[in-house]
Amino acid sequence: MSVIKNLAKIILGILLVIIAFWIAITYGDWGKATIDLIQGGIILAIIFIGLIFFMLGITDLKND
Repeated sequence: MSVIKNLAKIILGILLVIIAFWIAITYGDWGKATIDLIQGGIILAIIFIGLIFFMLGITDLKND
């Protein structure tokens, strides 16, 4: 029974990806908005990772 559930999850996942691509292609503005969101997310992730390293460095300096 768990094999059927896992297969259903895989099929549902594939269908959702196909539907998302179809919407992005059909409605061009949605695709551009999605790319913009991903690019902004990458920039924010880099900024937050940099801030984490900065704070870790300051804490290490205080402990020494």
